[in-house]
Amino acid sequence: MLQKPKSRGRAGSQPEREQDGGRGGGGAEEAPSTSRGAAGAGWQGSRRAEASPKAGPRSQKQLELKVAELVQFLLIKDQKKIPIKRADILKHVVGDYKDIFPDLLKLAAQRLEYVFGYRLVELEPKSNTYILINTLEPVEEDAEVRGDQGTPTTGLLMIVLGLIFMKGNSIKETEVWDFLRRLGVHPTKKHLIFGDPKKLITEDFVRQRYLEYRRIPHTDPVDYEFQWGPRTNLETSKMKVLKFVAKVHNQDPKDWPAQYCEALAEEEARARPQTGGPAPSS
Repeated sequence: MLQKPKSRGRAGSQPEREQDGGRGGGGAEEAPSTSRGAAGAGWQGSRRAEASPKAGPRSQKQLELKVAELVQFLLIKDQKKIPIKRADILKHVVGDYKDIFPDLLKLAAQRLEYVFGYRLVELEPKSNTYILINTLEPVEEDAEVRGDQGTPTTGLLMIVLGLIFMKGNSIKETEVWDFLRRLGVHPTKKHLIFGDPKKLITEDFVRQRYLEYRRIPHTDPVDYEFQWGPRTNLETSKMKVLKFVAKVHNQDPKDWPAQYCEALAEEEARARPQTGGPAPSS
């Protein structure tokens, strides 16, 4: 979802577009990279896990798909509220990726928390069983970074806001869905957490004034674009959204110099005394 960082020499490959019928991959796109979410140059959340020489190297695309598959598995298993066994994860999802299972689990846990609002925890020490905990009451630090308002949809909103900002404050709807498919969120499929994602993003968030949703003139086929709505500008800031994106990627906001300078300028502008207001009464 994000633009490739220009500092620290970090490189990331851009995942290929996934078809809508797939299970959804992980990561973000090259030029916005979040969800945290990130989300390719989108949400290439964490450093690429290294495979053992015996197993051979995996591509970024393969890792993203495997993380997305693991996330979907955990969300589905959690519906029954029965602890999820490590053995079942290894058997039904991980397969030939057992050598990098800890890395896959870490990446899946990050996505669950920042995109879907769930924290993956081990039920008891060394029990090898896991449960998902709803994080509707985030700790203060995370609440500030994520802009949480106590709903599971906030993570999805922050991802879209991040995509918009990292793409130059406007993004085509097709690009948003190209990225969200990698997270297992499809416009035509009901989601376990978000319900109807297309309605949530193009109607609910728009009606709540978090997003502006406009048709792009002279496009064939017809396409639409998203921008931040007035409520977003009042309730959060570019710096907070950039911090969210950076946390998704385990990086520093300064790794994206252009966006960091823009966010910093906004912070400085907000800090200046407002002029031209009503004169104080005597």
